[in-house]
Amino acid sequence: MTRTDQESRRERAASRVVGAAFGVSALGAAGFATVYATGGQTQLEGVSLAVAFAGLAAGLGVWARRLLPVGGHVEEHEPFDSPASERQLTDEALLGPESPARRSGLVAMLALALAALGGAALFPLRSLLPFDRERPVRALRTTPWAAGIRLVRADGTPVRPAEVVEGTLLTVFPEGHEDRGDVPAFAVRLDPARFAVPPPGGQVDGVVVHSLLCTHAGCPVALYIQETARMLCPCHQSNFDLLAAARPIAGPAARPLPGLPIAVDAEGFLVATGDFTAPPGPGFWSLK
Repeated sequence: MTRTDQESRRERAASRVVGAAFGVSALGAAGFATVYATGGQTQLEGVSLAVAFAGLAAGLGVWARRLLPVGGHVEEHEPFDSPASERQLTDEALLGPESPARRSGLVAMLALALAALGGAALFPLRSLLPFDRERPVRALRTTPWAAGIRLVRADGTPVRPAEVVEGTLLTVFPEGHEDRGDVPAFAVRLDPARFAVPPPGGQVDGVVVHSLLCTHAGCPVALYIQETARMLCPCHQSNFDLLAAARPIAGPAARPLPGLPIAVDAEGFLVATGDFTAPPGPGFWSLK
C-alpha cells in the first residue's frame, strides 16, 4: 500500500470520527430541546448540553488536527526600522520651526490640562476612603439601638410591656429611626418557666425582643408559631427556637437571632439598654 493510500484511509477514518462527533452533538442538542419542551428537568438538560458541546468540540478538534493541512509556513516581514527618508521627515516635523513642541505656550496649557484632569480623578478616589464617615465594617456591626432608646411601633407610638399580648408578635423600631433597614425587631411574650436558655437580651415580665432579620439572608422572620415558641423565616424556612436563645434549629441559618436588651423607663415604656447582642441580618461580610 502506497503512502498516498495510507493517507487517504486515515483521512476517511478521521472524516467518519468527525461526522460521528457532530452527530452526537446534534443528538445532544435535540435531547435538550425535547426535555425543555416537555416541561424541563435540570439534570437532563445539563447532561444534554454537555453532550452537545462535547461532541462539537471533539469533532472540531479532530477536523483541525487530522484533516486540515499542517506544516511550517514562513511569511516575510517588513523591516521594523523606518526608512531614512521617513525618519528625516519626522525630525523636521518635531524639531522644525513649525513644530508643536516649539510652541511653549501650547505645551504649558497641555500640561495644565493634564494636571487638572489628574487632580479631578482624585476626587472619586477620595469617596472610597471614610475620612468623615463611619467605617463600613463598624457600620454593619452597629445600629441606632442604644441605652435609653424607646421601642416604638411603625407609627412612632411607644410600647408598654402590657401591650405585648401573649400569642401575638409586635414589630418595634428604635424611636426616631423607624426608616432604617437594619433596626426592625419583634417583641413577644413568653412564659419565663419555659426558657431552656435565657434570652440573650433578657426579659421583662416574659417580654423578649429579637432582631426581625433572618441571619441567613436578611429576610424578615415574621411567622410566629405560638405552640412551640418558634420563629419561621418564609424565604428559606430557617426555624428559630425562642425558648433556646433564638438559636436556629432548621434551615440554612447558622446564627441565632440577635437579642435586644430591654428595660422599662420611668414612664412605664419599654426601652433598650444597648444595641443588639450581635450584628443583625446575614453575617457573611464578617467572615475571615
